[in-house]
Amino acid sequence: MNTFVKISLDTRREKKNGSCPIILRITHNSKRTTSVSTGYSVPVKFWDAKNSCIKTTYKGYGSITRINNHIQKQKAKSIDILTKLHEASELRYMSIQEVKQRITGKAQNQSFNSFTDQLISSLVEEGRLGTARSYRNVLNQVKKFQKEKKLLFNEINYQWLMRFEHSFLAKGHSANGLAVYMRTIRAIYNKAIKAGIADQEAYPFKQYTIKTKPTKKRAIAYEAIQKIIALDFKPTDPLYHARNIFLMSFYLQGAPFMDLAFLKLKNIVDGRVQYKRRKTGRFYDIKITPNLESILKGYLKNKEPEDFILPIVKRESLIGQYKDVQWAHKRHNQRLKDIAKLAGIEENLTSYVSRHSFASIANNLGVPVTAISEMLGHEKLSTTQVYLSSLKQDVLDQYNEQVIGGGDGSTSLKSNKNI
Repeated sequence: MNTFVKISLDTRREKKNGSCPIILRITHNSKRTTSVSTGYSVPVKFWDAKNSCIKTTYKGYGSITRINNHIQKQKAKSIDILTKLHEASELRYMSIQEVKQRITGKAQNQSFNSFTDQLISSLVEEGRLGTARSYRNVLNQVKKFQKEKKLLFNEINYQWLMRFEHSFLAKGHSANGLAVYMRTIRAIYNKAIKAGIADQEAYPFKQYTIKTKPTKKRAIAYEAIQKIIALDFKPTDPLYHARNIFLMSFYLQGAPFMDLAFLKLKNIVDGRVQYKRRKTGRFYDIKITPNLESILKGYLKNKEPEDFILPIVKRESLIGQYKDVQWAHKRHNQRLKDIAKLAGIEENLTSYVSRHSFASIANNLGVPVTAISEMLGHEKLSTTQVYLSSLKQDVLDQYNEQVIGGGDGSTSLKSNKNI
């Protein structure tokens, strides 16, 4: 264990009466230090530095022996907390401030509101503005539900979650919208447990189940994709870019609009598009096919490595860039509705349709779900299933014929005598 506690006199903070505070000096990971006050102070001449205690000749307190014992107990309690964290393999991953919070017990008094605010600040610093926005939306909903009263983690129990659910649904929101908020609350709670702010034993999601309802599949058939490809737009037409972005997403294994917006010329390496997804940090390395190349070539002229490929991001600051993308995404979806009309597509066309369609078409072609999941960047196969529309009936018929024929494609059994 590379964290130590020592009783010492903080001579740097001498008080007006000439005494200095007695502290617990904490050294974490062998180099970072902080201190916790014991609540006692003593003049330097009455401090026994060798034995880390107050000299018995000091008359400032009633019983020096009792006070020295009390300070030793504070040290012992701190060491016990650190030992438990070490045994749980948590200590080495904690910051010095988190260690101090555990020892002082201040972490236990931190509210859901203030902890979430801290997480949001950290996410913004890391450039994860999408997640920060999701956390902020949840915090705003919680504040409204609490009528601006601070929410403590020990107040978040099964009953509180049910009251929040009923209030949310009573406003006309969907069950799937509720699920998004509940998953975020659960994520924040899990982070609070790791930070020592929330109690694992009181974890409310052991009893509460986050429920979702099946949604209408958002995939379109490959024939519809071909209709979109066949549309002829001039480069000056706003629908030209909307069509190209939709197809780029499809050709790049269902790449999200956000990732496409931030693609730069430097992301094209040796005939491949290489980038990290902004939401998950997952690395992608996708071969540029002729279809994709024919779209890209119109955007790569006179570009420097740090230039964005698509005309979406305009501003310099990261926050401004995210605002650019949000506004462009809204306009993109509006233009896709016009494209759907021109192509004779009845389904509601949005930026998500290209991602869902890629997964669905791959599924109908017999691509293994594990491979589809890998291409979409999903951690769980259950997530991939959401993207897959029902298999075409003719594909099911082929599978049925293969089973009946014993795998050789024959449509009849060799013998029906026992039927």
